[in-house]
Amino acid sequence: MSGSDKPKIPDAPTPALAPGNLLSSVAPPSQLPNFITATDIVPNAAPVQPVIVQQRLDPQPEVMETFSPAIPLSKGEPMVSIRSPDDSQNTLSPESLPASTPELEAIGDVMPGSALFTWVKGAVSTGGILHRVAEKAKSSVDSMITTLDPQMKEYLKSGGDLNIVVASDKEVKISPVREAFQGVFGKATVVGSPAPSSVTATQPVGSAAAYAAAKQRIAQVRSTNTQLTNNVPVVAIEGFLQEAQPDRWYELSLLLLSQPSLGIELQLQSQGTPVPAAALAALAAATPEDYPHKQTGYSVTIGSVMAASLQVPHTQWQEAATGVSRRELLVLAARSLAGSYKKMLAVSAAET
Repeated sequence: MSGSDKPKIPDAPTPALAPGNLLSSVAPPSQLPNFITATDIVPNAAPVQPVIVQQRLDPQPEVMETFSPAIPLSKGEPMVSIRSPDDSQNTLSPESLPASTPELEAIGDVMPGSALFTWVKGAVSTGGILHRVAEKAKSSVDSMITTLDPQMKEYLKSGGDLNIVVASDKEVKISPVREAFQGVFGKATVVGSPAPSSVTATQPVGSAAAYAAAKQRIAQVRSTNTQLTNNVPVVAIEGFLQEAQPDRWYELSLLLLSQPSLGIELQLQSQGTPVPAAALAALAAATPEDYPHKQTGYSVTIGSVMAASLQVPHTQWQEAATGVSRRELLVLAARSLAGSYKKMLAVSAAET
């Protein structure tokens, strides 16, 4: 058999791909080779050696720097030591600090914090910030004490150089004068002394009758208290009725202060409380025809008539009628009296 007559071996049949799975026979892509070396980037570079990183057994926490808008503590600190350079044990007291001079002000312009000396000196001086803080604290303590016990107010503000005598033994007249003068002068000793009046009617009518009764009360106080000198002011309070307009009557109080040593005599009237015409008719009916002081007023007080009509104590009829008590009316009037008296004392001191 010749060579051309050899039987031909058929090729192996190509396996048929399963339908729906065309990519199952595709191999995954391989990593592309990297032909770039270190010498290509940096000529004559040494071969890179592997770096072995050894982990610490006690890793320290990483500290992150943060930005703080606050001024550093070093800002504003004095650059000059407060201690004396000659003796480290001695320090400069606020009293020994020099007064502000142009030289010191020039130093303050170039030396941050040098103004601290001036601030310290001003803070501890009379009228400085520390002094005002102490006064404010004392005032707050006094206010708390008087709130818890109102009777302590008289004790805390009694004393000083001002002594005043009220021509009455009734607290409704003494306490308003005490509160007013202690409020104006800071400290004042105010006491009362009984001083009856017999020159006018029991219920005076008109300011002239009230003034006469007040003058007698002051004279009575000075005659019965011989230890009082003419330099001690005496205050008398006298209630009276006044017809402001026809059939328009008001009850007022006259406050009279007398100090003969300085020739001071002050008069002041309180706010008026309206009185109905029926009360005046009751006063006239209760006063006898032969009453010796009928020309100056009535034999019974307006307080007794109004108290019976309003069914309240005679010391509270003003508050029941208008909402303002007699004590409040006297406090306001006495405060004006104290203010006027203080100005007269200042004028008298300036003249001498």
